[in-house]
Amino acid sequence: MKVADILGLLGGLALFLYGMQMMSSGLEAAAGNRMKRILERLTSNRFLGVAVGAGITAVIQSSSATTVMVVGFVNSGMMTLSQAVWIIMGANIGTTITGQLIALDVGALAPLFAFCGVALVVFLKKAVFHHYGQIIAGLGILFIGMEMMSSAMMPLRESKAFINLMTQFSNPLLGILAGMIFTAVIQSSSASVGILQALVASGLIGLPSAVYVLFGQNIGTCITAVLAAIGTSRNAKRTTVLHLLFNVIGTTLFTLACMFTPLTPLVASFTPGNLPAQIANMHTVFNVVTTLLLLPFGNYLAKLAVRILPEHASEESAGPRLLYLKPVESSHEYQIGTSAIALNGVWKELARMSEMVHSNVEKSFQAVEQEAPQLLGPVEEAEEYLDYLNKEISKYISHVIVYENNEKDSAQISAFFRVSGNLERIGDHAMNICEYTKRIAEKGISFSPAAKAEIAEMRKTSLAALDLLGNLQGISVERLSQVAAAEQKIDDMTLRYRQNQMDRIRDGLCSDEACVLYSEMLTDFERIGDHILNIGQELTQIDIPD
Repeated sequence: MKVADILGLLGGLALFLYGMQMMSSGLEAAAGNRMKRILERLTSNRFLGVAVGAGITAVIQSSSATTVMVVGFVNSGMMTLSQAVWIIMGANIGTTITGQLIALDVGALAPLFAFCGVALVVFLKKAVFHHYGQIIAGLGILFIGMEMMSSAMMPLRESKAFINLMTQFSNPLLGILAGMIFTAVIQSSSASVGILQALVASGLIGLPSAVYVLFGQNIGTCITAVLAAIGTSRNAKRTTVLHLLFNVIGTTLFTLACMFTPLTPLVASFTPGNLPAQIANMHTVFNVVTTLLLLPFGNYLAKLAVRILPEHASEESAGPRLLYLKPVESSHEYQIGTSAIALNGVWKELARMSEMVHSNVEKSFQAVEQEAPQLLGPVEEAEEYLDYLNKEISKYISHVIVYENNEKDSAQISAFFRVSGNLERIGDHAMNICEYTKRIAEKGISFSPAAKAEIAEMRKTSLAALDLLGNLQGISVERLSQVAAAEQKIDDMTLRYRQNQMDRIRDGLCSDEACVLYSEMLTDFERIGDHILNIGQELTQIDIPD
């Protein structure tokens, strides 16, 4: 094999993988957060779930990408483990479309696809056409790369060493192992199956040996999801176990069938003389039959995944941690569905922050009102958790926003970034208020009954304003006007209470220390209102459906 052939093989593989990446990115930019809505509506039924998984994978040409997306959805709480079973089954069927297209030999039209896609990107101004252009151009580039790989491997037919290597794959275990390793390295079953078809078309490996390599490729494709599950929740890791279970069970059944029944000649008889089509057909039969066999047992597979990866009590008692997002350090390359995962995961983490903030505001005012410094410990612990969440959420958003192509989703993610900061600042002011209990205890400060009544009213008003923000799923313009009115009420109360304070000083009802402390508390109270309004304004850009 000449250097030019090796370079052609590498170049073809590069174009093949880049074409799939273009298609995936184009679909993500065009669909954005709508992916979440589609999945939520259709995965409640097992048959629709399989159809959705197959459809998405057929478009993006990668079951690995779909499974990684599902891992993210389960991790962010958008999808249950039972729903994930059906999507994964469908993804294994959808991934066979690449092999079927290659078998149809539409490579002659590849330059036309590439031209049409690029034309949409270059000559049309609307962003949506650019996204569709990416999808079409990616398909064309994929087939151009496939053609290059097939041509580059033709000389290998003359290599005795390579032919001897290929004949070793007649051993089922060696063939499965080779398919697993190769697919795990390039992290794409569609690409590895395409290469296998090129090898078969070039006469370098026969169908009886190739089928075992094909079965191993189905297991090897699970490595991408396994890597994506690093740093995720226990449930998300179980999703990768489901993927592995499906392919290991299928490989076991089909290996035995090929060894002891005439399954291989039967599949070959569907398209005699067309070796790439025979590989594509076996790939399709493998995934369709395995899905049909396991479909009635999907819930049992989910339970088995839970048995394999049971809950750990230590996880529940762990310190501050993200529940619905992966820390940035362990996140991998941008995949299809990232917009939906980011929006839903960040929203759920912010909802946790909001609950903590609500609790801390209530406890802090109560601590001062009741002169209860013992509440300082729990409030301080929650404040540290809030700081951690704000830091990790901000890091996560900064990471994903770089890759976001959908303008609407980008605006929503940016709004969440600002919401996180404002929630953290409310937590800071609540902490300030609670820390006043130290000074109250140390200096023996005592508030008048009138001042205590005002502090109780501050607590009620702050909590009522926070309640207007709901669960942070976005608010209407009408609701924003209510938030603005609440903020104005806080401003008015602050002015009135300052005047009341001056009256109490003049009447000798307020000590110097109490006066200074109460004035600082009013400042915190006013700032809490400001940050609540800031959050309300940001939430008008949020559109997370129930």
